[in-house]
Amino acid sequence: MHELKLNERQKVLVVDDEVKILNLLKSYLEINGYTAFCAKSGKEGMELFEENSGPELSLILLDLMLPDFSGEEFCKRVRQKSDIPIIMITAKVDEESIISGLNIGADDYVCKPFSPRQLMARVHAALRRSGGKEKSGGLLSYDDLVVDTERRIVSRNGENIALTRDEYKILTLLMAQQAKIFTRDEILDAIKGDDYEGFDRSVDSHIKRLRAKIGDDPKSPRYLLTVYGMGYRFGRQL
Repeated sequence: MHELKLNERQKVLVVDDEVKILNLLKSYLEINGYTAFCAKSGKEGMELFEENSGPELSLILLDLMLPDFSGEEFCKRVRQKSDIPIIMITAKVDEESIISGLNIGADDYVCKPFSPRQLMARVHAALRRSGGKEKSGGLLSYDDLVVDTERRIVSRNGENIALTRDEYKILTLLMAQQAKIFTRDEILDAIKGDDYEGFDRSVDSHIKRLRAKIGDDPKSPRYLLTVYGMGYRFGRQL
């Protein structure tokens, strides 16, 4: 069976009306072993929060400038029901806005533009402060290909495969979101960060080497599929 199996992972709710930021944060969260729920409005975010509140949800990444109601109002509503860690992400950089956000219950405040790597460090720190046990590890499997994200071990047919840091990140990114098409820019942002000034075609070189290591025939791939004119995705042909 071509089935992606994933063990229990900590769940993070991301609320932001900018699709590019949602996709970037989702990619980084998945790479770091989290499951991301994404919402483009306060209403949609509250619905996801209600559906996944309690022990199901571990942290919220919240934009303050939402199309329906403000992130501040969102934070207030959440705080009426939960003490879940909330990290605000916003273009509001004035001191008054930061102090206001912290006073209404935010645990941290990140200004745009931000470094995704630094944001992930803040996510880890917020979870440690909250006393929650991070479940950053997991198991990804597809046919005979298995990735133990807790121990960072990749194997096929029981044989371990040595990957570089970037190859490992690409593989886990694609495996964690089976059938989703990633552009080269999205993959490059996920493995290098949005401040990297490399060429998107360098992703092709990473994919070529990765295919060779995991035994994926480039002429008839089973794992890493090229979507011409768009990018790459993981899984069988549709």
